[in-house]
Amino acid sequence: MTADRGQDVIRGSCACGEIAFRPSEPPTMMATCHCGRCRKIGASTFVFVRAETFQWVKGQAEVQRLKAQPPYQYDRCFCRRCGTALGEPGAGASFPINADCLDDDPQVRLRFHEFVAEKPAWRPICDDAVQFAGHPVQAAP
Repeated sequence: MTADRGQDVIRGSCACGEIAFRPSEPPTMMATCHCGRCRKIGASTFVFVRAETFQWVKGQAEVQRLKAQPPYQYDRCFCRRCGTALGEPGAGASFPINADCLDDDPQVRLRFHEFVAEKPAWRPICDDAVQFAGHPVQAAP
């Protein structure tokens, strides 16, 4: 990790390197979503960052948005050149970023699984994180 004003900076990027971003502080938590949309888009483990800490370093013009269709509320973002799923930047005060886009250790570990009711039978859950059948109503313990 790189030092920035005495803090660890976590960097993130797409596969082709056209897009780079960084939150100025570690994510608040990590979760895995098993809904069909997350699985099909190729990003289901997320770290949540506070919006005011998120910065595009380069390539913001290469970010393409996939408009959400009900029952989903938030647009999904990806690199228009390589297709890397980025998560939901700009979805609110705190939003999920695809954990696989991070170039550094996010300093958090898996806290919960959501939409477990949509999980395919062939994908086992092999950890002790809290499981929710759908979207968690309250933050996981």
